[in-house]
Amino acid sequence: MRNHGFGQRDVVSPRRYCWIGLDDASRFDIADLRFGESSLTAQGTSLTSAYAAAWTLDVGPGWITRRITVTVAADTWRRSLELTRDARGAWAAHPERSTGGPAEPPGLAPDASLADAVDCDLGLCPVTNTMPIRRLGLLRGDVAPTRIATAWVEVPSLRVVRSEQVYASQGGVITFRTGSGDFTADLVTDELGVVTHYPGLATRSPLPE
Repeated sequence: MRNHGFGQRDVVSPRRYCWIGLDDASRFDIADLRFGESSLTAQGTSLTSAYAAAWTLDVGPGWITRRITVTVAADTWRRSLELTRDARGAWAAHPERSTGGPAEPPGLAPDASLADAVDCDLGLCPVTNTMPIRRLGLLRGDVAPTRIATAWVEVPSLRVVRSEQVYASQGGVITFRTGSGDFTADLVTDELGVVTHYPGLATRSPLPE
């Protein structure tokens, strides 16, 4: 695996975020983010009563995903995934799986059509909402509902499927809904577009001492 690291020029100081799960009180997430002018690098961990996960994210100019790696481990199993998008827009997955663990195999699902996707979306992780929020200009004013496609990484299976999502902004409120319309949430973010409160999923918590 290539190590992209945190080598790009920062436009703000590196930020550390923590969240606690609202759907699972045992989940605690922590992430370190660095922002370029229209890019992002990040790394984080997620701890739950059932498993632990670690991930890295590399987002290129224009808030376009280039690479995400995720490793999930429990007492009796471990699996990992490297998911990349090249300059032509082609996605590739390199999964590893130990025995046991979630039934779904890691990597691209057979019917995952990602040709028009420019974002990854890591399940249960508030960080990956940042890319569409910034790219669509949702922090700058009202934006009509805009449908996008993402490469959604299911956690803890690390199966990758196509996920259609709709983002909008009106009166300073950023709204997310699934493409099918069966779930809608008003997202609270900070000035960088990082979600600090995701109803039913996670809310930001103080940094541990």
